Amino acid sequence: MTIDWGWFPDHQSDLVTLTLDHLSTAVPAVLFGLLIALPLAVIAHRVRPLRGLLLGVSNILFTIPSIAIFVLLLPVTGLTRTTAITGLTIYTLVVLLRNTVEGLDSVPTKVREASTAMGARPLRTLLTVELPLAFPVIMAGVRVATVMAISLVSVASYIGYGGLGQLFTDGFQRNYPTPVVAGVILSLLLALVADAVLVTIQWLCTPWLRRRA
Repeated sequence: MTIDWGWFPDHQSDLVTLTLDHLSTAVPAVLFGLLIALPLAVIAHRVRPLRGLLLGVSNILFTIPSIAIFVLLLPVTGLTRTTAITGLTIYTLVVLLRNTVEGLDSVPTKVREASTAMGARPLRTLLTVELPLAFPVIMAGVRVATVMAISLVSVASYIGYGGLGQLFTDGFQRNYPTPVVAGVILSLLLALVADAVLVTIQWLCTPWLRRRA
């Protein structure tokens, strides 16, 4: 396999555009997935009979092939970025929901009882005690979901919103490996940078863990 290294500087602007396009699909999917997962996880944590149902439905959705998800969404959202973001949101949901539930489960019962004994209402306990303590576990799920979303965006090239996935399509169609290599390298770099950013956010938001270390 021969790589045309001169291709990279000649297509620098295209690579930047595709990278930004890739992010504009992956990032909203993770954010929307988190917004949906948080309230569902609270319900699953506090209403035990619903836990199995919510986690089971999310697992079933995760088993549907990504291309099939996009095809099913096409009659509703059409050939738009909304279709790509919605499909990816469904995939991130299973990881985010499960990790958020596990994070809330990890909060010691005595801590909740102490908060209640001090007169805190359930919502305040959730926001000021449970979620902060569950934050490291939740962030672990966010990291996995982010990397997964970045890798799956390329599949959305099927509907024209695949970001760096367009490089794969172009390379395979022309039997020209250079764009494929560029897409792989940039996707990997995006995943590494995104994970590093999330680790930094977690480090900044958990000073009690830094003091413990």
